[in-house]
Amino acid sequence: MAQVLHENTQRIIEVSSSDLPLHCPMPNMVAWDSHPRVFLPIEVKGEALCPYCGTMYVLKGGAMGHGH
Repeated sequence: MAQVLHENTQRIIEVSSSDLPLHCPMPNMVAWDSHPRVFLPIEVKGEALCPYCGTMYVLKGGAMGHGH
């Protein structure tokens, strides 16, 4: 049986460094007001999961190094 995917659920979105700081929902989403805005720490692991809608964000190029 095929799983029906609804907007802002169970999807993967690739983002770039120009999208940082990352928050969900993003302004260009159709349902941009579907849940409270939450900032996601994607820089360390290169990916982040929204706790509200389950959207997985993946950073192009992977995790960013620390510039210490």
